[in-house]
Amino acid sequence: MLEIQCTGTPYEIGHQHGTGAKDKVVGSLAFYRDLFRTTCDMDWTEVSQQALKYVQPLEEICPLFVEEIRGVADGAGVQFLDIVALNVRTEIMFGLFTNDPGISIKSDGCTSLACKDAVGNMVLAQNWDWQVEQAPNLFICRISQPGTDLPDIAMVTEGGVIGKIGFNSSGVGVCLNAIRARGLDSSKLPIHLALRTALESKSRSIAIERITAVGTAGSGHILISDPSGATGLECTSIGIKEIQMDVDGSIVHANHLLLNHPDVDEPSWLSDSPARVIRLSKLLKEKFSSSPIATSSLFELFKDEEGFPEAVNRCQIGECETETLFTIIMDLALKKAIVTVGRPTEYTKRLELSF
Repeated sequence: MLEIQCTGTPYEIGHQHGTGAKDKVVGSLAFYRDLFRTTCDMDWTEVSQQALKYVQPLEEICPLFVEEIRGVADGAGVQFLDIVALNVRTEIMFGLFTNDPGISIKSDGCTSLACKDAVGNMVLAQNWDWQVEQAPNLFICRISQPGTDLPDIAMVTEGGVIGKIGFNSSGVGVCLNAIRARGLDSSKLPIHLALRTALESKSRSIAIERITAVGTAGSGHILISDPSGATGLECTSIGIKEIQMDVDGSIVHANHLLLNHPDVDEPSWLSDSPARVIRLSKLLKEKFSSSPIATSSLFELFKDEEGFPEAVNRCQIGECETETLFTIIMDLALKKAIVTVGRPTEYTKRLELSF
């Protein structure tokens, strides 16, 4: 997995991101062209038209993100709307999916959790599951913006996507679970830019305030944590609801809405999602009762294969169309993270990130 160092103004960050990861940006575009055609029955011209709807609102909500997206496009030698489309790919794919059973596919499968370790530090973790064809286009991006009051960022992202899964130098971390529900509002923050908003925040409360003040354009679960605790944001285009930690100080989530969201159209999607929430919650409680939680023991939980191949630790075989591409475990008090590349039972690389 490539690591990109980005330092400078937002535009320069985008330009360097695009230059250093040009092949990954181009690879992401090729991957999503095919996927949008399959999941949404949309060619790239139609995708670009959808992306265009977000430009004016984003220029008002987060102009520096738009400037960075332009820099990514310039650096990669692609069109501006191409990169906008990558950053609203969740909205397009999970909000505009086709009803045609002949071309619709299952996808995703991410499982996330937040809990306290043996000494009371908050730990944030997840398996990120996606199609293996996108694995070559993942990389670790470190962002620093001198001259601003913004924290430094370390995140695992896809080529061209400026907000993803990771943490910052203030100890704020984010995880993401896709939710497939109809309904979009292009006047609000796309999910991946909501992640970036959290990563540019100095505390969990500030991140939540900033995201809820604007709302999200589509659906998804954003798990936000800092050393003081964790909050799950179940986001839809209609509104955002908060999930608080349970009595053990933990939150477990997957790919369906856990709370009641009236008027949200969430068709049946991944039948294994409720099973993964139950399974990981059970494993976590057993770990709490038998021994203190540690980063290494949490990693063991994410190796679980009950329900294989559609398990917490997924494998892209048979009817399971996604696989665990990386696992990240973040200790937010220590401002450290461990990323393993590949399925946790057979990972190919282990990377340590810290501030």
